[in-house]
Amino acid sequence: MIYPMFALVLLTFFVGIRLGATRFANARSGRVKGGYYRLMQGDTPPDGELKLARNFSNLFEGPVLFYAFGAIVIAKNLAAPLPLALAWGYVALRAVHTVIHLGRNHPIHRFLAFLVSSILLLAMWGWLALVL
Repeated sequence: MIYPMFALVLLTFFVGIRLGATRFANARSGRVKGGYYRLMQGDTPPDGELKLARNFSNLFEGPVLFYAFGAIVIAKNLAAPLPLALAWGYVALRAVHTVIHLGRNHPIHRFLAFLVSSILLLAMWGWLALVL
């Protein structure tokens, strides 16, 4: 279970580092006033930065339930093929969601990736409720 959790951590750090680099570049080039980042007010960042920021936030919303699930599975020594497969599916769909969000950002495609990943997350918790 630790490997899918670590994979999602890596995805989160990847997006976070890209966001930081983008913000630095935007401030340095003058596309965004440097003071904007104090309170996130007084200017409008480019769309690319806004997409990165929103995706980074997304990686701290639903995935919190994924990390809690993984921690319980590890702590209770409940590792089994089904939850591991669901976990990898969840991580893969979160990666797909990120690629869509930071790429063409087609809302229906992004929503479908989110929806299916949420269904897998619910299935993980359903499985956990059954085995505990």
